Amino acid sequence: MPMMINTTRFGPFTVEDEDVLHFPKGIPGFEGHTRWALAGEDDNPVKWIQSLTDGDVALPVVTPHTFFPEYRIQLERADLAFLKCETPDALAMLVVVAIPSDRPWDASANLRAPIVVNTALRVARQIILDDEDLSLQTPILPPELREKMMRTAPAASPEAAEGSD
Repeated sequence: MPMMINTTRFGPFTVEDEDVLHFPKGIPGFEGHTRWALAGEDDNPVKWIQSLTDGDVALPVVTPHTFFPEYRIQLERADLAFLKCETPDALAMLVVVAIPSDRPWDASANLRAPIVVNTALRVARQIILDDEDLSLQTPILPPELREKMMRTAPAASPEAAEGSD
């Protein structure tokens, strides 16, 4: 049975039961939000996980291999058991991204805490890894593209510059 929720980002948002992602323990910082849905345009690599508990809560996500083809993690047996999965091959992965509206070239991904999804059962969990080589804010864009975007960005208004003191 379809569920409809009013959202800040997408307006009225309808999701089918089979499209709901279940986070039994929520997401760190959003522990009370256990039902989410993936939203976004097909041609945009950035998607959103929209909370079905609160229409104001949505997190931008990407598949890590879109920007980091070599990204690999080691899941613990307990994580696989939680996700009701015997092999990591049946899992999908997302990472939360931060895209500053005034500096989109500084977009970054949290590679230390991927969201892992058992796609067959629609059970998900954000797993915080102990690997200190993985950053919470890994730049998404290559340096040359970031530099080009900064150079071509409109200059800040004089009012904005005055407010930065």
